[in-house]
Amino acid sequence: MFTVPPKVTPRAFERLSEIGAAAQGKALRVAVEGGGCSGFQYEIELDEPKDDDLVLSEKGETVVIDSVSLPFLADATIDFSEELIGARFVINNPNATSSCGCGTSFSM
Repeated sequence: MFTVPPKVTPRAFERLSEIGAAAQGKALRVAVEGGGCSGFQYEIELDEPKDDDLVLSEKGETVVIDSVSLPFLADATIDFSEELIGARFVINNPNATSSCGCGTSFSM
């Protein structure tokens, strides 16, 4: 089965550059784990790429997604948002049927 990989916005790659992720040998890891208030939750952290990761790169910066999380993130968009309440990486996931107000928990 073919899975459409997620997209990463230019703003997300710019933010990775601003924080010096590649200079530290790190990539933005986006993963899906069971839990949270809606059944699944996103884990977003700087990490080193692993052999089985999907690697999305632009302008020297990298986002990685493990093979288990990939089907949950098919055709999603990884972005960076700056709002009055704070700045964070966000996931716009068309596969999520509902989400929590926290922004990191969702159901399918």
